Order: sequence, then C-alpha cells, then structure tokens
Amino acid sequence: MPQNKRVLIVGGGHDGLVAAFYLAKAGLKPIVLERREFVGGCAITEEFHPGFRCSSFAHTVGPLREDVARDMRLERFGCEMIRPNPRLFAPAPDGDGVLFYDEHVMTAAGIERFSTKDAQRYREFADALVYAADIFAQVAAITPPAIDGPSPEDLWRLLRIGRGVRKLGQRRTFDLLRWGPMAVADFVSEFFETDLLRAAIAARGIFGCAMGPWSAGSTAVLLLRAAADSHPVGSASFPRGGMGALAEALARSARDAGAEIRTGAEVARIASRDAAVTGVVLAGGEEIPCDAVISNLDPKRTFFQLVDTSELDPAFVQRIKNIRANGTLAKVNLALGACPSFPAATALSGPEGFRSALSGRIHLGPGIDYLERAFDASKYGDFSAEPWLDVTIPTLSDPSLAPEGKHALSACVQFAPYKLKGGWQARRGEFGEAVLKTLEVYAPGISNLVEGMQIYTPEDLEKSCGLTGGHIYHEELALDQLFTMRPVLDWARYDTPIRGLYLCGSGTHPGNGLTGACGANAAREIARELR
Repeated sequence: MPQNKRVLIVGGGHDGLVAAFYLAKAGLKPIVLERREFVGGCAITEEFHPGFRCSSFAHTVGPLREDVARDMRLERFGCEMIRPNPRLFAPAPDGDGVLFYDEHVMTAAGIERFSTKDAQRYREFADALVYAADIFAQVAAITPPAIDGPSPEDLWRLLRIGRGVRKLGQRRTFDLLRWGPMAVADFVSEFFETDLLRAAIAARGIFGCAMGPWSAGSTAVLLLRAAADSHPVGSASFPRGGMGALAEALARSARDAGAEIRTGAEVARIASRDAAVTGVVLAGGEEIPCDAVISNLDPKRTFFQLVDTSELDPAFVQRIKNIRANGTLAKVNLALGACPSFPAATALSGPEGFRSALSGRIHLGPGIDYLERAFDASKYGDFSAEPWLDVTIPTLSDPSLAPEGKHALSACVQFAPYKLKGGWQARRGEFGEAVLKTLEVYAPGISNLVEGMQIYTPEDLEKSCGLTGGHIYHEELALDQLFTMRPVLDWARYDTPIRGLYLCGSGTHPGNGLTGACGANAAREIARELR
C-alpha cells in the first residue's frame, strides 16, 4: 500500500481538488500547491463592484459527476446547490421565446406555439439523448486504452461499452456512429424546424469551443456534455454564494479526507533527473521532494514552463506544441441597479412569473446562422458586433450577492478570439458596448441600469487563471483532441514521458468542464500505479 508516498498536485482548480480527495482516500499523502491565495481556478466568486459579487468566470456547475458529488458529500461542507426550473430561457428578438423546463412535457407544450411537429419531436429528441448519453457517460468514465498494447482491463472496459452499444439495437447504433462526426446544426435539424429551438440546443455543442454550429464534430461535443446531463439544454446548477462556495466545499472535503492544501505556493519548476520526477521548486526557492507530481495545469503550461524539455522526446514536444488552445470565450459581469425587464419572459410567464423564467440560464442567440456569423468574426481575429451570450442573473435565486433590490448579471460571451485585431487593451470598451447592445435587443433599457462592468477577455483568463491561450478547457474540444488523443496520441492515460509526472486537468480525458471527471479518473489511475 502507498501510505507513505507524498504526491504534489500543482494547481488548486476543481480537478486538482477532486484528485486530492481520491488520492487521500487511497492512502497517499497529497499536497495541493496553489499559486493564488485561494483555490478554485476558474470556479471562484469575487466582488467585482462595491457590494456586488458573482462567479467571476464559470457561472454554472457541469454538473459534478454523480459519484464525485456523492463521495465528496459537498452539502456537508456548506455547498448548497440551486437548481432553477425552467433551466433555460431562449427569447427571440420579436418578444417571443421558449422556456426549457426539467419536465419535457411542459417544454413541449411551450414549443407547440411554434410547431406541433417540433413539440412531438422534442420528446423524441430528449429520449435519444438519454440513450446516447449513457454510452458517452461510460466512455467518459474510463481511462482511454493504450493504443499499442491495451491491457486486459482496457479490453474489458471496451467490451462493456460494446455490450451497451449492442443493446441499443441496429438503428440506434447507426445513429450514434453517424451523429458523432456531424455538425451540430445538421444534428438538430434532423429533429426540429424552428430556428430558435435548434439554436438553443445546438449551442451546447460549441460552448467554449473554436467551432460554429456548422463545424464538423460539434455534435460529438454535445453528446459528450450530455454524458454529464442528458437534458437537451444541459445543466443550470448554481452554488449559493457563487462558484467560490463550490471550490471551498471541494477543498474542505479534500482536507477532511487527509489532503493538505497550500495557497500562495507558486511552483516555478518541476524537478526531474534521468526523466523521472524528484520534486518541485517553488517561486521562493523552497524545494519539496516527492514520489509523484500531478499537474492540474494545461499541458502546454506544464511542459513548456515547468518541465525541462530536454528530458522529453522531440516528437512529444512537437505534439504538445501543436495542441490547439486559443480561447474564444470572454466573460462580462454587470452590476445592475434593478432587475432588467425581458418582455419575452413577461409574455411567457406573466408579471408574477417572469423572475422564475430568468432564474436559470438565458440563451441570447436566436438562430443557427446567427451563431455561425458570430463564429465567423472570430475566425478572422475579430469579435462579433452581435455576439452569442449565455447569461445568468444569480441574484434572482441568491439575493446575498448584491445590495437589496439590485442585481448581478453574468454573461459568457462568444466568440472572443485570444488574438484580437487591434489588441484587447485598445478594444475592451468597444467589446463591452457590443455586449450591452446585444442585451438591449432582449432587455430594453438595461444599459441605463448598469452601475459597474467587469470584463475578462481570453488574455485576462490566461493571466488570472494561468490558462494558456485563455482556453477554459485547456485545449480545444475537437474530434482530434478527444479520448485517446487528449492531450495527445499515446499519452491519454494521465501519465507522461517523465516518470512520476501525471496530468489531471481539463486537458485530459474527458475534458468536459466542471464535472470532476478528469480529476477522479486521473486519481484512480495514479493510485493504482503508485501501489
């Protein structure tokens, strides 16, 4: 048993904390080293304007994988999850819109106004996602097999997935094989004719990615996300107190299991000798010896800033260099003097129910071509004058985040290229104006309510969170960077060419945001190897 083995985890993001919990449970001695004075990575809560707080970067939970949430017992450590119903509100510029409830029958009843056919097909689509999600959930939970020499355990895992696929029957199996490489625009068009409905669902396949709805393979991303939550529009889960409350609960659970967490401990270098880890060196000069190092940082930052590349094979270095990791997501947080008025929400839910309609996520992207045009701008180094926004108003469910009667609005903005023509410093104000102009289309008068604005560009994400290229998933979610090719081919099993150095962040399989899957999967493999 590995009771006396010290394991250092570089980075206190959510996957690092999840890995620390499971490694402590396995009898190891994990120590999390976080350069900032708080843990959480992109899952933090900050005061961005006097009296106003919100989740600075990520504003919804993945959700956490069921076994991770169950094992870590986060509610015991003060994490209360808020799950609004409806989950998503998708307004149209003409004042109409669609509400997506937990209950598919209720959602279908609202879709009936647009199309009887779409209302019927919505339930069929939800059922299709359930069986597809089951297979993708199994894939997301395993360690990708070794390509050259799969172990008996690899073969057994693949056999179990194969049996699950076989049980689907011929038609559903063919559907899965056909859907994966498809553009998500084509995928949703197989089911629906209403453009607003198609866009609200298809958006899930391109969120945080350098892809538009017509990009090949974007359906695979949607199905991978359905593995965490099979609802057609995904999760709408908010920790009371913002994402920082979730990070703190993860940290407390990891400490309770026996992990140590050190903040203000920036790792300057991962020390190695003869292609084997010997420890880490902190920015202040302190050297910490260990038996293994697990990096929760992205692959490029790990290998090009912390590791001596002379210890690595040149072919491996070239593969890491070729990882696509330029972010396209920005974040805008607004301090509002009052609750904004969305006429479509009032029309659908009435004067008494509009707050409920706005309590989940708000999708502002009324059509497939609208999303594609927003993506087109980013391909050529610009942001769209009409961006696609994924919005939340967390203060409707958690008033403690703002002064009484006032509200915080959080908007994830796509597409915002890491390398922007003219530079982000010069065009930050112009970008904020484009976001407000887009909000005005759906919430007239909202600009007059703004008391403060905070903007995080991909450049800011790189500086604040240490994300190379400002990519929130550490590297692009694309067919050639998933499963056995995440982060690169031959090294998808959380280990690296340097003995004793492992990866556990979103740049590893399945790389799917705030689910805890990467950290849990990595901890399982690392604990087994260190035994």
